[in-house]
Amino acid sequence: MASRKSPAVRFCVLPLSIRSVCESGGAGLKFESSCEIGVFARLTNAYCIVPAGCADSFVSVFETELADVVPVVKASIGGTRILGRLCVGNKNGLLLPNTTTDQELQHLKDSLPDQVVVRRVDERLSALGNCIACNDHVALTNPDLNKETEEIISDVLGVEVFRQTIAGNILVGSFCAFSNKGGLVHPRTSVEDLEELSTLLQVPLVAGTVNRGSDVIAAGIAVNDWAAFCGSDTTATELSVVESVFRLRDGRPGALGADVRKSLVESCFL
Repeated sequence: MASRKSPAVRFCVLPLSIRSVCESGGAGLKFESSCEIGVFARLTNAYCIVPAGCADSFVSVFETELADVVPVVKASIGGTRILGRLCVGNKNGLLLPNTTTDQELQHLKDSLPDQVVVRRVDERLSALGNCIACNDHVALTNPDLNKETEEIISDVLGVEVFRQTIAGNILVGSFCAFSNKGGLVHPRTSVEDLEELSTLLQVPLVAGTVNRGSDVIAAGIAVNDWAAFCGSDTTATELSVVESVFRLRDGRPGALGADVRKSLVESCFL
């Protein structure tokens, strides 16, 4: 696959048409009537997967920002459209649940870049996107995943694997989102846990929310090292935190002001 330049980040969050919002530099995004876009899309540094048969307006936002950089692939998993919750991946690979049909598996293998390893996993906890969070180097997993699955994660995604919880929740894939540059975690994550997680991941982290106070972080955002797409309910303060912690514009680690962090965390409880 030819090398491509990384585009500047844009968000989709204002109550305007998708085209006019994207052209203005900020945008809000919904999947049909849901602002939980991370439930339906999976974004990595090598590819983006969106539901087959969804509205062109949803797909076009990703294609506009990503098409010159990574492929935007339409797919289904087990006949459903909740791709972000069922699969997990990074630039090295993509893991699919055992509900994935042979046809769906082959379609993804044919559509993704050659260097991306696609594998179906025989795991009892089939919502892999809820159970696993990763970037290109490290994966956090639900402590209840079986040992064989942990080994597959390490082999296919090329990552170091840690069994973890986020603010006491075992569904680590739901309550955090992180790239190779930074991450956002559940707002009730303690300072001690933030420090531990940041040490494991080797990226700066902040506790916060998306979609106007939602603590289900991964449901409201799709992010990689240079782009972030947020649900349409995400507030300006939340967007500011996303842009800062993921270092999407200026690349400065730790560029998050204490007042912004405090405002975001408190907004969850208002």
